[in-house]
Amino acid sequence: MASHKHDRLTEDIRRELTDIFRTVKDPRVSGMISIVKVDLAGDQSYCKVYISSLEGLEAGKRAVEGLTSAAGYIRREIGQRLKMRRSPEFHFVADDSIEYSADIARILNDLEK
Repeated sequence: MASHKHDRLTEDIRRELTDIFRTVKDPRVSGMISIVKVDLAGDQSYCKVYISSLEGLEAGKRAVEGLTSAAGYIRREIGQRLKMRRSPEFHFVADDSIEYSADIARILNDLEK
């Protein structure tokens, strides 16, 4: 039963993070940023968020730097929105899976022609 609660909380964090990313005023966090995966620790004290950008891996790394500097704001907002007693510590990781998927789609379209 605890697994359902953990999965639900992970999805709630993911949903709220997408909304919070829009309010972050750091210029490095601009553009099309997507959350690929959210890994929440079992004790809910640590959360690893995988970020991908359509502009490529370098833009994703810049966004990670901006999100890391805004981690306190993000942690406070998650705690208030989800009414958690202790909000998790966030660690952001750049991921290039969206760019990789776009390349695969482009290659498949080229093969089709």
